[in-house]
Amino acid sequence: VYDDDHGLSAARAWWLLRHAGLRDSMLLDGGLEAWRAAGLPLQPGEVIPVPGTARPSWGRMPVVDTAGAEAMASGGLLLDARAAERYRGEVEPFDPVAGHIPGARNVPTALAERFDAVGVDDATPVAVYCGSGITAAHAVLTLAVAGRPGVALYPGSWSAWVQDPSNAVAVGPEPDGVG
Repeated sequence: VYDDDHGLSAARAWWLLRHAGLRDSMLLDGGLEAWRAAGLPLQPGEVIPVPGTARPSWGRMPVVDTAGAEAMASGGLLLDARAAERYRGEVEPFDPVAGHIPGARNVPTALAERFDAVGVDDATPVAVYCGSGITAAHAVLTLAVAGRPGVALYPGSWSAWVQDPSNAVAVGPEPDGVG
């Protein structure tokens, strides 16, 4: 899969295909921009795909639900992949409530060094969320490429979390000042 959006949409498609059991799905490194820069051909006009033989089988990637996200924040590592100002609750352009899931760590840029800095290791269970699951899927992909497969996605993300008024909402930076 590929996109022309820095891999964000393509990462979500990659995650959905893998979740549907299509383990051979891959992401084009550099996306459409790199393809064009390499002078590789593009097919003009409408493309009508030929039917394939793949048989999807849903549920092949690790996920957490709202209760699982809350448990991960206290007993594992819950990463918030949104921009820092959304995490801190300063702005919320899409959902009716601003802030973050209590105990979540903010990792807005998908870099292996940042994941290491917040404690991502082989011994700690990890889940990722964002606003709607798109940026979080990108973080799951980044972690897989960095040698950390098996990270769970909270598909409903912040949008699902804030639908239940009994879910706690935190605002402000992380205790150590990150985010």
